[in-house]
Amino acid sequence: MPLYLSHEIFARRPWLIHLHTLAAACCTVMGETGYASALFVSDTMSSTVTRSVEVEGTLFVVAAPSGAGKSSLVNALLEREPAIALSVSHTTRPPRQGEQYGRHYFFVERAEFEREIAEGIFLEHAEVHGNLYGTSRTTVQSLLSEGRDVLLEIDWQGAEQIRRSKPDCVGIFILPPSRAELERRLRGRGSDSAEVIERRLHNSRGEIAHAHEFDYILINDAFADALADLQAIVRAVRQRSALQWRRHEALIAELLAADV
Repeated sequence: MPLYLSHEIFARRPWLIHLHTLAAACCTVMGETGYASALFVSDTMSSTVTRSVEVEGTLFVVAAPSGAGKSSLVNALLEREPAIALSVSHTTRPPRQGEQYGRHYFFVERAEFEREIAEGIFLEHAEVHGNLYGTSRTTVQSLLSEGRDVLLEIDWQGAEQIRRSKPDCVGIFILPPSRAELERRLRGRGSDSAEVIERRLHNSRGEIAHAHEFDYILINDAFADALADLQAIVRAVRQRSALQWRRHEALIAELLAADV
């Protein structure tokens, strides 16, 4: 019995047209029963046909006002989800105690950063709290093309640029539980001057005003709960219909097949 697929299915899943056409062509040679065989091949070849299809990875963009706990949450997420690649940003700000070149940031002079802007190497770049930050276009696209999920830890300005060039990215904004807690965390770092802390607190209002532009908003009150929510978002995104249909097209075709 041949497998009939509706026009509605074709409209929603264009890749099915290729499977349908291939099987129909084989049917003219093998007969009607060859239709299903062409679609799924024999048992001896099923392991090849049913393998998952490689698709481009997902780009996650995480932003927050300084002091919301973004870096702590991202680092903990990467420990739980080692398949996610963290894109290391370039910055002109000086390294904090314990930060390493190439692991936390690529620390560069402003003149070098501005030259790199002119050369177009950044997927996004922005000035935040008086320092420049940017993400390498080549690095991100190379990882995505390999099927790796990539996480960018950037500010709302960079996220806005990313959405224009990668509209399918997933944006997550992290908020502190209160203004008082945000200030407590900033002062508790012990790495910034009073002037820098005041500037970060002042700028946080403008940053938080853009939270609604993101796909998800997390409140980082209890760290364990916020981390669980962040991981839940990542896992849910990976199960999106569009991604799963592309990844498992052979399996879905097999499940849709009529018995022979």
